Amino acid sequence: MKIAVSGKGGVGKTTFSSLFIRTMSDMGKHVLAIDADPDANLAAGLGIPDADKIVPISEMKDLIFERTGAKAGTIGGFFTLNPKVDDLPDSLSKKFENIKLMRLGGVKKGGAGCICPESTLLKALITHVVLARNEVVVMDMEAGIEHLGRGTAQSVDKLLVVVEPGRRSIDTAMNIKKLASEIRLDKVSIIGNKIRTSRDEKFLKSNMPDFEFLGFLRYDDALIEADLMGISPYDTETDIKTEIKEIIKRLWAE
Repeated sequence: MKIAVSGKGGVGKTTFSSLFIRTMSDMGKHVLAIDADPDANLAAGLGIPDADKIVPISEMKDLIFERTGAKAGTIGGFFTLNPKVDDLPDSLSKKFENIKLMRLGGVKKGGAGCICPESTLLKALITHVVLARNEVVVMDMEAGIEHLGRGTAQSVDKLLVVVEPGRRSIDTAMNIKKLASEIRLDKVSIIGNKIRTSRDEKFLKSNMPDFEFLGFLRYDDALIEADLMGISPYDTETDIKTEIKEIIKRLWAE
C-alpha cells in the first residue's frame, strides 16, 4: 500500500498521518514513513525520541554532492539526474517500532521551480519508495504534491486529503485534486477532520459532492492536549484510533 496524505496547513494532516502510521505498525505492518512537508514534524507526531535532531535529507550537503555530483543550493550546471537512492531508506531512516521514518526537508527555490541537485535527489527517492519498496509507504505531503512526478503518482494507491469544516480547507482540497489530475492521480479520497457535530459532516459532503469520503474524525480535546504536552496523539486515550482502524480496513478492501 502506497499512501500520500495532503491538505491545508492546520487541518490536522500530520496528526492523522501519525495515527495512521502507528496503527498500521501495531497491526504488524512494516511502514516506511516519509515526512515530505517542510513545515511539519511527523517524527514528533509518531513519538520518535529526539525527533528534533533528525537532519532533513535536503540539508545533507555531503550526501547530495556524493549522489548527484553537484553542491546543494546550486541551480543549473551538470549533475546526475538519476542518482543512486535505493540504499537510503535503510541507511538514513530513523527506526521506531515497525516504522522507518525519513525526513525530506524543503528545497529553497526561486521563481516557479527548482532544477537543482537536492530536488533531483528527493524526487528520485520518492520514485524509488513508491515503485520499488515492498512495504507500506505513507507520505505526509505539504499542501500540494510537489514531490510526485507523473510516473510516480500513477503508482500511488490513494491520495488522502485531510479537510476540516471550512471554506479555505475545501478550496485547498479542490486545488490539490486539480494538481493530482494533471499528473493522472485520480485515486483521491477525503478524510473529514475536527468534526464537532453532524452539521459539520453534512457541510463537507454538500460542498464536496464530487469527492469520495473515506472517513470522519471527530474533534477531540485529547489530541490538542497531546500536542501541548509534546507526546504522540497515538499515546493518548481517544476513540479516534478506532475510526482510523476502520479507515485502514476500507483502504485494504479497495
